[in-house]
Amino acid sequence: MATLRRTVGPFQLTLYGLGSMLGSGIYGLIGQAAGQTGNAVWLAFLVAMVAALLTALSYASLGSRYPRAGGAAYVTERAFGMPLLSFVVGLAVVCSGLTSIATQSQVFAVNLAALIGLPLLPVWAIAIGLLLIITGLVLRGIRESMWVNVVCTVIEATGLVLVIAVGIPFWGSVDLLETPAGIGGDGILVLVIQGAVLTFFAFIGFEDTLNVAEECRDPQRTIPLALVSAMFLGALIYVAVAITAVSVVPWQELADAPAPLAEVMARAAPAFPALVLTGITLFAVGNTALVNYVTSSRMVYGMASQGLLPKALSEVHPRTQTPHMATLVLLVVLLPLAFFGSIAELASATVLMLLLVFAIVNGALFLLQGRKDEARGKFEVPRWVPALGALVCIGLIAVRVSTGDWRAPALAGAMLAGIVALHIGLRWLALLRSPRGSRDP
Repeated sequence: MATLRRTVGPFQLTLYGLGSMLGSGIYGLIGQAAGQTGNAVWLAFLVAMVAALLTALSYASLGSRYPRAGGAAYVTERAFGMPLLSFVVGLAVVCSGLTSIATQSQVFAVNLAALIGLPLLPVWAIAIGLLLIITGLVLRGIRESMWVNVVCTVIEATGLVLVIAVGIPFWGSVDLLETPAGIGGDGILVLVIQGAVLTFFAFIGFEDTLNVAEECRDPQRTIPLALVSAMFLGALIYVAVAITAVSVVPWQELADAPAPLAEVMARAAPAFPALVLTGITLFAVGNTALVNYVTSSRMVYGMASQGLLPKALSEVHPRTQTPHMATLVLLVVLLPLAFFGSIAELASATVLMLLLVFAIVNGALFLLQGRKDEARGKFEVPRWVPALGALVCIGLIAVRVSTGDWRAPALAGAMLAGIVALHIGLRWLALLRSPRGSRDP
């Protein structure tokens, strides 16, 4: 039986994780965060990085212990021994990936149409074209997908470095602790924590590295090294971009800008062609879609290998050594999503589901660390790390539910109910097909 090809090294995997994070909304998120925290937005990113790093360290440790595709579902099953919980965790990650891919395909289509002018071609057709190209790339092989990711990540990081470079002369021109309504003392800390809840989502993407574990060379070393490196590089870029943005554009105006970083470029370097930043955005959103497609296909493959999904989805193509059946099934699900005008609420709901996944995975590591018969990995973290990581994720869920509207939590609940119903349906079909099930009345 064919197996996945091990070709991914630390450099490629670092850029894989970094590319997923940089495409997670920094281009628009910076404005919302500035409106909430004022010039202290850089501090919110720093606090968010510390919070996200707890879960990232747990993922790094799990990747070192159990380097396999569908890692989140696997460690959940290993720790809790509950197939339903493992199924929910795995499909929550897949749902998150699918909504991200669909969203990014629509954003790509709108930006491409605006960049080169495609008045006769509808947005949905461009979105479907992008999905077909990415599917072909994922089917072609992990080596090819990774090198395209490397190129795209370098381009999108270059865009952010450009923003930093043109804004450095403005550094020091504002009070970086200025907040809305002139709040000081403990009030700054409260605002920063609230801002960290929002900016935490700019770091979501680090978990994607775990799902390509079976395609890494020396995964016990490669995964922790790449994951932690990507987190620190991402945080460094985010903090520098945040300082630049509020130094160039007053935070009140930054919060109202439809394209915050484009506004920064327009003021700091008015001669710089605006279309260049639009072009860089195309690479950023396309790269995010690619990373999420690779991750989702490996999660489906890993779940099928565990017996949580139909066995056919664990098939690996003998020539390309890619999970081709899982990839094609995801395409069938994705194509209808390209017709939807907006799935923003669905995307918000899947963020809540991801936080639930993070809490469960942290809990899984906490339990596994307490078992003496569990093999240790090359990268171990103190037991308080997953415990605190789980508490942070639960706290973020509580803040999102209590401070936002009801739609995202309601959708998340409906999606979870749908995943549970699918699990029950698959188990029922398996019983019917089994020899024992066929004899039962």
